[in-house]
Amino acid sequence: MPFSPEQLNELNLLALFHSSSSQEGIKVHKHSADPATVAAAERLYQRGLVTQPDGGYLTSQGSEITEQVHKILSVLSSTA
Repeated sequence: MPFSPEQLNELNLLALFHSSSSQEGIKVHKHSADPATVAAAERLYQRGLVTQPDGGYLTSQGSEITEQVHKILSVLSSTA
């Protein structure tokens, strides 16, 4: 089953977080951000992965998931 466009937006947003630091968050500005990104941030908040509907900081679970996202990106970005 492939990722849906909504899931890809969520994964892309999670990839923006630094998995090594819980002190760095992100802010998705509703006025200027792509509506799909705004919606992705709200879904991540509803799932308990970030602390605010507009991003904020990663929760413990969000940090674990973000580490996996970074690992997947690393593997897919490496040259074979």
